[in-house]
Amino acid sequence: MSGALLRIEHLEVRYGDLIGVSDVSLEVPDGSVVALLGSNGGGKTTTLNAIAGLIPVHSGTISFRGEDIAGQKAFAIVRKGLALSPEGWRLFVQQSVENNLMLGATPLHDKSRKAALLERVYEFFPRLKERRNQRAGTMSGGERQMLAVGRALMSDPKLLMLDEPSLGLAPAVVESMYETFGRLHREGLTILLAEQSIELALEFSDFATVLQVGKSVLSGTAAALAEDPQVQKAYLGVS
Repeated sequence: MSGALLRIEHLEVRYGDLIGVSDVSLEVPDGSVVALLGSNGGGKTTTLNAIAGLIPVHSGTISFRGEDIAGQKAFAIVRKGLALSPEGWRLFVQQSVENNLMLGATPLHDKSRKAALLERVYEFFPRLKERRNQRAGTMSGGERQMLAVGRALMSDPKLLMLDEPSLGLAPAVVESMYETFGRLHREGLTILLAEQSIELALEFSDFATVLQVGKSVLSGTAAALAEDPQVQKAYLGVS
């Protein structure tokens, strides 16, 4: 593990007069898994969307591979090697599974790599290969989550952001998804994970940052935060 692949300092995002996040700072070391934790409404999704260029940044810096990308367009950020699998999937439901995946490869500079990347996604998610001609809107929740992750992988990212990947899924599906995330990480992918299932996220991650009402309030190794009394009381049900 080397230096920070992604560094965020004092991020503030506003929706008109409303403040989405007011002061978020975190680091994602190259080769690590970092969890972004907090209750619903704490600012996790807003933070990931700001990193991905989907919403404007009011102030603060977002440095990816040493370059400040705050304010850049989403397509430009994807081309730099950063991809988001969003909460709620945001699939093209009338399009086939394979068409959705191929849309994820749109930012690639070298279009000749599409076929190899598609086969790699099918290797990680064999169910998608079985359903390659099926309309995305007819798939189960677990299959849609696989498709959203697979679409993000088609841009061949260096950093994959996962927004609530376990939300609404059956435990067996969640376990299978996290096994796949583990394989991706072992193959060298850096992961930033926003997850409401705090216990699951801390078990999977190397480091974590806790958000409360739009601010980062705790950061450290996942093991240390799992033992932190504040985290145990607020999120893990330990009194």
